[in-house]
Amino acid sequence: MIPARYSASRFPGKLMKDLGGKTVIQRTYEAAVHTKLFAEVYVVTDSEIIRENISNAGGNVIMSKKEHECGSDRIAEAVAFITADIVINVQGDEPFIDEESLSKLIAVFKEDTKKEIDLASLKVQITNKEDIENPNNVKVITDVNNLAIYFSRSVIPFHRDKDIAVKYYKHKGVYAFRKQALLDFYNTPMTPLEASEKIEAIRYQEIGKKIKMVETTVEAVGIDTPEDLEKAKKYLNLQ
Repeated sequence: MIPARYSASRFPGKLMKDLGGKTVIQRTYEAAVHTKLFAEVYVVTDSEIIRENISNAGGNVIMSKKEHECGSDRIAEAVAFITADIVINVQGDEPFIDEESLSKLIAVFKEDTKKEIDLASLKVQITNKEDIENPNNVKVITDVNNLAIYFSRSVIPFHRDKDIAVKYYKHKGVYAFRKQALLDFYNTPMTPLEASEKIEAIRYQEIGKKIKMVETTVEAVGIDTPEDLEKAKKYLNLQ
């Protein structure tokens, strides 16, 4: 499931911007299909413009019936009556998602024989000071078992003791859910910390869901700003 909202606050209409002759959302859809990991791939949107773009490209589209605050809500509405055990959320502004990373997420649930994990998501190490301090980059910290402790737009952890080596991880906007966890999220109002940070992963934590973080070394380009789009164009030319 690829949630796709047209009117993004930081970069309106970004999913319909040109990226090497195709729109950002079309490239994201095709990247997910080309992994061949899924029986079905859908774009879930409230936008007729996006619906037309994906339909004309031969893709599958589900139109949202309600207004939604975040991608998880949009996907939950779409999958409520679809038979599925695991649902993968690929953000519409992540056109370079790769098969290796998605396979790692799926493996979490295959290995979770006791069904203790509710969600799995990706993290990638960042070392550039500008990237670490950029509030558009959501950071994540985990426990020794790689279960998420907290997500924030702030710099976490705070590096007080300079003698201790610290690693920083960016949260990549790709999730794998047990369907029930997704529905529980949908049926819970926005929680206080989620509202403050504007990070939907926090709601899952606030209602007690376990999120397994999987490290990837694939440094793809998410598109949150016009500058990110220019980086994406350069990245595309290098492929």
